[in-house]
Amino acid sequence: MNRPLPGAVPSPNIWHHTATYEVENRAADPDGRLWAAMESQASWRDRTVLDLGCGTGFHLPSFAATAARVVGVEPHPALVRLAQRRTRSLSTVEVVVGTAQQIPLPDASVDVVHVRWAYFFGPGCEPGLAELDRVVRRGGTAMVIDNDGGRSTFGAWFRRGYPHLPAPDDIERFWSARGWTRTPVDMGWRFESRADLEAVVRIELKPEVADEVLREHAGLEVDYAVNLWTRHF
Repeated sequence: MNRPLPGAVPSPNIWHHTATYEVENRAADPDGRLWAAMESQASWRDRTVLDLGCGTGFHLPSFAATAARVVGVEPHPALVRLAQRRTRSLSTVEVVVGTAQQIPLPDASVDVVHVRWAYFFGPGCEPGLAELDRVVRRGGTAMVIDNDGGRSTFGAWFRRGYPHLPAPDDIERFWSARGWTRTPVDMGWRFESRADLEAVVRIELKPEVADEVLREHAGLEVDYAVNLWTRHF
């Protein structure tokens, strides 16, 4: 089966431009600021980690370096196969097909959840939040990483490219009302070439918006702010 599972929210970037998204992952967080913020919220050493919406499994080896067990869940079978290939030498990693709305794991079976740009954009993700309530053990932590449209160069690009999404203040109210805590992180992009930067911008934004921002922006780096939303169970 190559079709994504029912209920999966289509991803315009990694689903259709897997190689370019790999370039984006390598360029993101070049100084480790986001990873440091995550580590300040939860330790995954000797614990069970769920990477929800794991894509091609880019982050799975990093968790597997210290975690007891890592489970990647991804709704797109083609990406699941890539993630399985990437982690085939890691005995503590398992990658399965599933959605945020129906996580294929038992109740209270996970200690740390990592969700990065996958389905959780504020209003509308309530079914996924209910599943986190089910699968996370008492004492566990869930972390959701999303774009901060209220600041940074990329934040301004994001607002221009996705004007239909809720405003940053509305998104913050959504998470805060549900007991999540915001940690702002200036993550950044740093590319090896201008061609890489332009290719990534073009999978993230509509052609006309990408053309505009690329005309305005010089260099190989982009200041890029994200929000790390955390809930302790």
